[in-house]
Amino acid sequence: MSQSSDQKDKKRKESILDLSRYLDKPIRVKFSGGREVSGMLKGYDPLLNLVLDGTTEYLRDPDDPYKLTDDTRHLGLVVCRGTAVVLICPMEGMESIPNPFIQHEG
Repeated sequence: MSQSSDQKDKKRKESILDLSRYLDKPIRVKFSGGREVSGMLKGYDPLLNLVLDGTTEYLRDPDDPYKLTDDTRHLGLVVCRGTAVVLICPMEGMESIPNPFIQHEG
């Protein structure tokens, strides 16, 4: 019985994401509620709590909370709570594309 309990502990300790390859590299993070930040990943844990350095927040349009503006604000060293993280992506190799699900009037 102790052997099966050891196997369960091993499975619990493994994280779904392997963020180790992104340590000390710039990443972009989206949070529930619509906020977005980018910064250098300095640390993380299995719950996806993140430590970002040199963090920049991308400010949203006051009229449309899901639309980003060109305005930013510098936050510096930040600890991001893992339960609020929706998306993590590397800055290198990332490009924005138009939403294919929005129907354009015309």
